Amino acid sequence: MPDSAVVLRPAVDADVPALADLFLAVRADSVPGIPPLAHPPETVAPFLARVVASDTVWVAEENGLPVGFLALGRGGEVEHLYVRSGATGRGTGAALLALARAAHPEGLALWTFAANAGARRFYAREGFVEVGGTDGDNEEGAPDIRMEWRPLSAGGSPR
Repeated sequence: MPDSAVVLRPAVDADVPALADLFLAVRADSVPGIPPLAHPPETVAPFLARVVASDTVWVAEENGLPVGFLALGRGGEVEHLYVRSGATGRGTGAALLALARAAHPEGLALWTFAANAGARRFYAREGFVEVGGTDGDNEEGAPDIRMEWRPLSAGGSPR
């Protein structure tokens, strides 16, 4: 469970500017584990507006401000999971993943950058296993890792 002050809720269109700010802050704080953004910062809000409109997006909010969000695409694909620096390590990411698991109990999958050791450890603790990767077949041109979570009935982890 996240810190008791954190509220999880579905994202709405009005969240887009704050989610864009969070996205940009997390990306900037995470270099070199996450490579610098491949697009101009002003393109992030319009991009996230399309994500909120087409994917399932949950917001983790504390004192009325987003501290994290998860975007879940079709087929259980975790498209984005970002938690603001200073809000990590309190169960927020795990709580967002629990919502994704409830929505897709058959399994989840995601990509993370190979250099993002913290994310890889987090996902491994959450029962994800590395199943493949690329040498940089993404916008950033950075090596990445494919990870999957499957329920116990499908040979996955107990989470």
